[in-house]
Parts: sequence; structure tokens; C-alpha cells
Amino acid sequence: MVKDASWKEYLSDNERYADLINGLGCKGRQVIGKTDLQETDTQAGIFAGLEFVRKLPQKAGKRNIKIRDAVRKAAFGMNFAVIGIESQETMDYELPLRNLSYDVGEYEKQAAGIRREVRRSSENLTSGEYLYGFKKDSRLYPVVTFILYTGMFWDGPECLHDMLDFTDIPKELRELAPDYRINLIKIREFEDTHMFRTDVKQVFDFIRCSENKTALKELVEKDAYYKEMEEDAFDVAARYANADKLVKVKNYHRKGETIDMCTAIEELIAEGRAEGRANGVDEERRKIIANMLRAGIPDNEIRMLAECDQGVVDAVRKADGRNIYG
Repeated sequence: MVKDASWKEYLSDNERYADLINGLGCKGRQVIGKTDLQETDTQAGIFAGLEFVRKLPQKAGKRNIKIRDAVRKAAFGMNFAVIGIESQETMDYELPLRNLSYDVGEYEKQAAGIRREVRRSSENLTSGEYLYGFKKDSRLYPVVTFILYTGMFWDGPECLHDMLDFTDIPKELRELAPDYRINLIKIREFEDTHMFRTDVKQVFDFIRCSENKTALKELVEKDAYYKEMEEDAFDVAARYANADKLVKVKNYHRKGETIDMCTAIEELIAEGRAEGRANGVDEERRKIIANMLRAGIPDNEIRMLAECDQGVVDAVRKADGRNIYG
């Protein structure tokens, strides 16, 4: 999907990735930087989690196998943690189970590497260590996954227990069933973005305000970054705000390597107003205006003859679809 690809492109920047880890995982403390991150295999699901993923519904005759969106190995002093970031736009009522399969797959990938190393140096192993390929002091790196939810409202489960039917199950047994909680980040409800140091802040804010035109216009006017927004940030913000029109017109608002989101939004707002005015023009007058445009009559004469403003003329010109130019 184009949207998923835009997130992956955006998150390929390790400075943003580190910013998300610090902001979401460390409450804004600047614990790691971009140089503390290493690329790692995004296909963790090919291990223990693969069998679950293979059973997901088929689409268009192909298996709907989804691998991790992004994953990095993050250095914390002498230790590491594996940090995954998933994007989620639509409601998925089995998300805790699906995400659990990814995390299990990552742990199994680590365990498989440990087993290979243990069996290569088989000296001084107990029978159990040799048989299972895991020593008493073998350790796995912790795995943490953040799910960036861009949908409107989440009413699904946020942990494995939310998916389990505990009807008539004794309390003592319920407490013995292991739980698994997901780290669900609801971007449209994420109001305090001051812990971020990169344009993660502006992307989150834009998506959050996108349903309120007044708030959105106020946001982009107050923050100078939106006047020179990096293209991959522009793309992910616009697409996940369901404002694909912004992506289509971005080249008209390019400033070298950046995009002016402010003028792009102002143009779309003005266009929307013009279309609204044009929709109030009866069909007969619309045809007359279109015919005059095709005949090359100047806009000022059309406005006088049709008794309309320039916004109506522009809207009819655009809607006509015949490449009419004034």
C-alpha cells in the first residue's frame, strides 16, 4: 500500500526513529541517538510467528502475510533492545494476537542464533544445554513494539486478555493465563507532542488536527516548519490525514527539497470555497460559462455577463475537464 510505503520511507530516518523511542518509550528523555540504532531483519514473523501469519485471510488469491513495518536494534549502554514500530490505520480486533506473533518471532530469531552458537562450541555443556541449545546464562534482548494508530476511534482490544472468553472460568485460573498488552499510540488523541525533537511532532499534530479545518489552519500558520516541510514528512502527514489532494498538488508548492504545506492548504481551502459557490450556479448558467470559456472570452467579461465572481469561473473551468485556460 502507498500509505504503508510512506511510513516506511519516513521511518527509514534513524533520527526520527530514535525520537519516537525517546518520546514514546522514555517519556521524552534523550536516552539514545540515531547512531545507537542498527538495521535488523524486519521479517521476524518468518520464525515462530509465521504459522499464525500464514493463517490470516487470503486476498485476491494470495496470502495476506504482513511483516513488521520497521524494526531497529537499539543500544543502551552495553545492552540492546529490539524496537519495532507498526503503523495501523484500520480497526483490527485481533491486533494483540497478531502483534504477539511478531514479538514471539523476534524472540525465536534470537534464540535460533543462540542455539547455533551454543552447538558450535559444545564444550562444558550440561545434557540439557546441549539438547536444547540454550545455556543457563543465555539471554535474549528485550523486544518492544509501538503501534501508531491513525484511525479515528479505537474500540478494539488492547491486550490479549481482552480477546479471551473467561465466562465461567474460575478467577484462580484466569489469573494464570498470561496476558500481553500492546503499546497502542492513538495519534488522533495524542495532544502533548512536546517530547519530540524532530518533525515527528508536526506529523502527529497534523494528523490529529486534520478533521478540524480551523484547528489545522491555525496549526500550520503558527509553526514555521510547515512552510518548509520535508517531502517524506509531508507525504505521510497528508496521506494519513486522508488529504490525498495535498499530495497531488505538492509539486506546485515545492521549495527546493521541501514543501510549503501552508500554501497548499490555503489553495485547497480556497478551491473548496470556489467549488461550493460553483455548486450554487444552475446548470444552464454553468453551460453558458463553459461555452464562453471555450470561445476564449476574457474572464472579466464572463463575470459581467454571467453575473458571478472569479471563483465561480475558475471552478467551472476546472470542472469542465477540457483544459480551458483564461
